[in-house]
Amino acid sequence: MKLLAVRRLLRIQRVVIRYRLDDLLFEQPLLPWWLASLRLLMPWRWLPRKPLELSRGARLRLALQDLGPIFIKFGQLLSTRRDLLPTDIADELMLLQDRVPPFDPQHAVALIEAQLGAKVGEVFSRFDVEPLASASVAQVHAARLKSGEEVVVKVVRPGLKPVIAQDLAWLFLIAKAAERASADARRLHPVEIVGDYEKTIYDELDLLREAANASQLRRNFEGSELMYVPQVYWDFCRPKVLVMERIYGVPVTDMATLADQRTDMKMLAERGVEVFFTQVFRDSFFHADMHPGNIFVSTVKPWSPQYIAIDCGIVGSLTAEDQDYLARNLIAFFKRDYRRVAQLHIDSGWVPAQTKVNEFEAAIRTVCEPIFEKPLKDISFGQVLMRLFQTARRFNMEVQPQLVLLQKTLLNIEGLGRQLYPDLDLWSTAKPFLERWMRERMSPKAVIGNLYSQAEQLPHLADMTRDLLERLSQPHLHDPQLPERRRAGDNWALRLLGAGLLGGGATLAAGAVSLSAPAAWPAWLMLAAGLYLIVRR
Repeated sequence: MKLLAVRRLLRIQRVVIRYRLDDLLFEQPLLPWWLASLRLLMPWRWLPRKPLELSRGARLRLALQDLGPIFIKFGQLLSTRRDLLPTDIADELMLLQDRVPPFDPQHAVALIEAQLGAKVGEVFSRFDVEPLASASVAQVHAARLKSGEEVVVKVVRPGLKPVIAQDLAWLFLIAKAAERASADARRLHPVEIVGDYEKTIYDELDLLREAANASQLRRNFEGSELMYVPQVYWDFCRPKVLVMERIYGVPVTDMATLADQRTDMKMLAERGVEVFFTQVFRDSFFHADMHPGNIFVSTVKPWSPQYIAIDCGIVGSLTAEDQDYLARNLIAFFKRDYRRVAQLHIDSGWVPAQTKVNEFEAAIRTVCEPIFEKPLKDISFGQVLMRLFQTARRFNMEVQPQLVLLQKTLLNIEGLGRQLYPDLDLWSTAKPFLERWMRERMSPKAVIGNLYSQAEQLPHLADMTRDLLERLSQPHLHDPQLPERRRAGDNWALRLLGAGLLGGGATLAAGAVSLSAPAAWPAWLMLAAGLYLIVRR
C-alpha cells in the first residue's frame, strides 16, 4: 500500500504541474506569507513556462478528470454550489456530471458478456456499442431486450479499485496527520469521515447493491407525483453490470427545454425540497448522489412536474434518534429559538455536557441573527453551516460522521433548487413538512405503533434480564479457566496462607482464658479460615 501511495502522489504532482493548478492557488490575493513562500520550494516554478491556452475552469476540470473517480466526484459536488464558485469554474465542472470520457466500448462488451455468461446478441435484440453516457465509475449503453423493453446497460469501468485504493491511502494519511496536529481537525473526525467514504465508494462499485437501492427507492415512491425511479431487470443484473428501464426525460439543467415545455419551475424547485425531506424523514432512505447528472424531469405533465432519479449507488439512512434530533433542530432554527438549538446540541452530545447553555445560545444568536435579517429566500443552508462551523472552535462542537452524506445531499438539493428557481424559499418550503412530520410522530396512531414495537421486544428483554440475574448470582461461572500450572501455584499459595492462619489461631487459642469467651472469636475465625484454605480444592 505504501508503494502504491507514493506512486499515486507522484501522479497527482504530475497532474498539478501539467495543468498549472499551483498557479490557481498563488493567484489568490492576501495569501498568508508561509503559504506564499511555498512557491520557492517548487522546482518546476524556477524555470520559464509557456502560458496555457486553457481557461482556469477547464484546467481544473481536466485535472480532476485525469485523477480519477474520487476527484471527479469532488468536482461534481462543487459544480452544484454556484453560490460558492465563480461562474466559469462552475460551468466547466458541470461537464463532469455525465461527460467523462468513455472507456473502450469493446472492453465494455467483453465485461458484459463475461458477467452475463452469454453473447450480447443472445441477450439483447439491439445493443448500442457507442455509450449513451459516461461517468466517473461506470458508463451506460442503450439496448433492447428480446422481450421488447427499451433498457440501459450500466457497466463498471475496469481497473478502478487500484486507483481508488491509492487515493484512499493518501486521504487516510492526510486525515491521520491532521488529527495528530490539530484539535480542530480532531473535532471533525476526518479519519472516520474518510472511512465512511471508503465504504461508500466501494459500495458504488457493486451494481447489485445499486439495483437493490433503486428497487427500494422505486417502492417508496410507487404512484407518487413527486418522483419516478426506473424499473430494474434483475435477471440481467450482476456485480459489474446493471440493466434497468430506459427513461426519457429532460436533464434538470436543460433550462431552455424546460422553459419551452412551460414547466412550472417554482413547483419543480419546491418538489425537489419535498422529495429530499420525504426521503429523509418519512422513509429514512435517501438518494445521496443527487447531482444534476442523475436527475431528469418528466415531459408528461410540465404543469405538475415529476422528477426522475437514476444512479442509486449511494444512499443514506438515519436512525429514529437522528431524525428526531435533526427535525427539532431545524424547527428551532426556523423559529429563531436559539436556546432550544443550544440545548439540543448539548443533549445530543455534539458539544460537551459541561457547556454553558447561555454562552452557547449567545454565540448561535450572533451567527444566525444577521442571516435571518435577510429575506428567507436569500438564506443559504450552506451559509448557515459554514457560520456554525466557525463557532464550533470555541465550544468544541463535533461533526457527526454519520450525517456527512446528509449534509452533502442537502447542499446538492439547495444548489439545484436555486438554479431552477432563484427565488426558492427553502425554509418556508421545509418548515410545514417538518411540523407535520413531528405532529404525526406524536399522534395516537404513532404512539400505539411504538408501544407495539416495544412490546415485541419484551421476550428478548426477559431473556436478557434472566441472564443478568444469573451472572450476578454466579459472577465467576463464565470466567475462563486458568492454565493448570497457574491454578496449582495459586492453590499452594492459598494453602500456605491457611497454614499461617491455623498457626495464628492456635497461638491465640492457647493464650485465651476460655475458648467459650467472646474474646476468643478471632481465634476460632482464624482456625476455621485456615482449615478451609487447606482442605479446599
